[in-house]
This record gives sequence, structure tokens and C-alpha cells, in this order.
Amino acid sequence: MKILLSNDDGYRAEGLRCLAEHLRDVADIVIVAPERNCSGASNSLTLEQPLRLTEVGPDSFFVNGTPTDCVHLALTGLLDEEPDMVISGINDGANLGDDVIYSGTVAAAMEGRFLGLPTIAISMVCREGRLFETAGRVARELVSRVQEHPLPPNTILNVNVPDRTFDALEGFAATRLGYRHKAEPVVRGTDPRGRPLFWVGFAGAGQDAGPGTDFHAIESGQVSVTPLKVDLTKHEDVGRIEKWLGSPRR
Repeated sequence: MKILLSNDDGYRAEGLRCLAEHLRDVADIVIVAPERNCSGASNSLTLEQPLRLTEVGPDSFFVNGTPTDCVHLALTGLLDEEPDMVISGINDGANLGDDVIYSGTVAAAMEGRFLGLPTIAISMVCREGRLFETAGRVARELVSRVQEHPLPPNTILNVNVPDRTFDALEGFAATRLGYRHKAEPVVRGTDPRGRPLFWVGFAGAGQDAGPGTDFHAIESGQVSVTPLKVDLTKHEDVGRIEKWLGSPRR
């Protein structure tokens, strides 16, 4: 099979290199990744300036844009042959719960899904070890499963891997997204000219983090595998909103 790799940490990121190393003997790999770190870029697409593509090795490129730009460019004009799937990662940090709203890693996978391919976003819940090797082996295992039992094109798998050796993992868990407490307050400061500046605060700890959630799986030493969908419609409330709207005013 042929796999497109991207990420949001930039083309030099350790996680991206590890992912490519673990997949090259099971698939043809092409990398299209951002020139710089784009963490938190979400699904942003560059529309007001041209994108530039730079080749840095065989089937390896960086783009002066966002993760979404990279996957969009790859699938709508760069590649002569469409890949079988898109994998984004390995992210340097968790993408649990509400993180997926902001994540450039998940956004790259979503763009692949928008363009008709099954996709995986994989993140390392880095602590002391930063054992990207484990996440690389997890990615390889999931690709093997996809080859045996293909995913539907409308499926996004959001995968988070505990920071421990592969042999110390407690298995894989199918999970739902939990959610976090409110983010920490912004950090205030001043620049050398005395003007105020602000740093966005750290994400809150898990609030909805009980059994069945991605947070709980990670704390239990399991790989969390959460199926995501792009349709944000709350279908069960369409009829309720129709009644709430009532007859149109004249």
C-alpha cells in the first residue's frame, strides 16, 4: 500500500521520522509536512498567499503552510498516484478529549478524510521517556490491521499512546473522547518596550475522564483508539429545533 504521512510538529520532528522508519518496510511512504511547528493550527487553510513546496529527500517534502495545507496540496495536485491512506503524527504530546478541536495533527487526518481516504492521527502522551519507538510500533500494528480489515473512507482514528515501552502496554482500547477542565489562565508578561503580551495557558486536566474515555485508557497504560466523524450536526435535535423555530414570521 501507499501511505501519505504528515504532522503538525514540522518536517524535522522526531515523531515523524520514527513513524516513517516503522512503516517503510510495509508501505510506500511519501511525506508532506509543514516547514515549522504548527501545533494548535486546527483545520486552517492558507488562502491569501501561495504555498511553496521544498523537496528535502526522496518522496519527502515540506510546505510553508499548515498541516491541512500539506495534505490538501498532496492529494489535489502534488501526487501522481493517490495513496491508500493518510497518517498524521507521531505528535509530540497528547491529543485527548477536547484537544482534537485545536490539534493540527488531527486536522491533517481530517483533511485526508474530507478528500475520501481512511486516516489515522497518532499522538505520544509524552512524559519522562518520550518513547516514540512505542508509538511507531503501534502505528505499524494498526496499518497491518487496516490491510487485513480496511476502514471505511469516512473513518478517522484518533490514537494516543502511553509513554512506556511497547511490551509494557496494557493493550488497545476502543474509547470515546473525554473532556478537560477549563484551560489555565493566560500567562501575562511584557516585552522589552514595556508593552503587554500574553501566553496561552496550559490545557486543563481531564474532567470527564472515567472508564471508556481516552483519558482513562492512557492512565491504565492502554493505547486509546477513538473513532471520529466530521459531521458536527446534532441529528437528534433537528426536529426539536424545527419545532422551536415554529412558523416563519411574515
